[in-house]
Amino acid sequence: MSRLLERLAQGPVICAEGYLFEFERRGYLQAGAFVPEVVLDHPELVAQLHREFVHAGSDVVEAFTYYAHREKLRIVGKEDALETINRQALAIAGEVARESDALLAGDVCNTNVFDPGDAGSAAAVRAMFEEQVGWAVDAGVDFVIGETFSWAEEALIALDVIKKAGAIAAITLAMHQEDVTREGWSAADACARLADAGADVVGLNCIRGPATMMPLLREVRARVTTHVAALPVPYRTNASQPSFQSLRDPQWRASEGTRPFPVALDPFTCNRFEIAEFGREAYAMGVRYLGVCCGAGPHHIRALAEAVGKHPPASRYSPDMSKHAFLGSHERIKSVQKEYAQKL
Repeated sequence: MSRLLERLAQGPVICAEGYLFEFERRGYLQAGAFVPEVVLDHPELVAQLHREFVHAGSDVVEAFTYYAHREKLRIVGKEDALETINRQALAIAGEVARESDALLAGDVCNTNVFDPGDAGSAAAVRAMFEEQVGWAVDAGVDFVIGETFSWAEEALIALDVIKKAGAIAAITLAMHQEDVTREGWSAADACARLADAGADVVGLNCIRGPATMMPLLREVRARVTTHVAALPVPYRTNASQPSFQSLRDPQWRASEGTRPFPVALDPFTCNRFEIAEFGREAYAMGVRYLGVCCGAGPHHIRALAEAVGKHPPASRYSPDMSKHAFLGSHERIKSVQKEYAQKL
């Protein structure tokens, strides 16, 4: 049995995602293109973010190869760096995984060229997956993540490539405003087809926040018998605006319009307690592979890990308001401070 499946059999596995948004916030990656050039420009920062997520409770070090496929790199004029970026990202992740005993995961994602009306697109997609999966297998990954697929048929191609390479596959779909994939399959039906085709883990990631992912997640969990994954974005999506791209901010009237995606989502960010609540609810219904996607910070990962009974190193610094200068209950905090707390 693979290391991933062994750990899932023992309990929850936490997988931190969200590298694109985090590096954009830190000023090392450009929004829009969202190509992980930081892997080459600042490998030490990529290693450090991996370590921060592991410290916060991630059981998986996911190589930062999201959007490091041939099509994306071609768009930004860096196609010649394709193999270098992938191998470098895998090497960085591998180093951190080994030092922390975390699982090492390769990663492939939507190619943005799949078109069911174009007979040649499937071959182009497959070729891109074969490149990236091949490098991941060379790096000795524990499993390969295939994620953020809105075309379930593209996800099936990724799965086929991963399984033919002899790897364990965790495949997650991205559901936009509609409750169906782009070819019209329900999330539950699409995940069932992936499970039937050999996926070891199936589920949902990205696009939807906890509130609008949960209903679909319930349907998936009820439909399949394999392990289920749930990795929402940490944003307050709702029934009328179910995806983080569809959110609108009526308080913001910038020249860019009222669509806050992708760089003005701050007012919609879930706090750590909302992420913890999602984790507890998902875990209670039998979801064992849990994480947070675009927009996640280490504090979200720690809250999620603690919500399902884990105690990562970062839990040493979990909040303890008993010692706060005004709001605390500690005996050494003077009454004059406590009495003033209501005026803060």
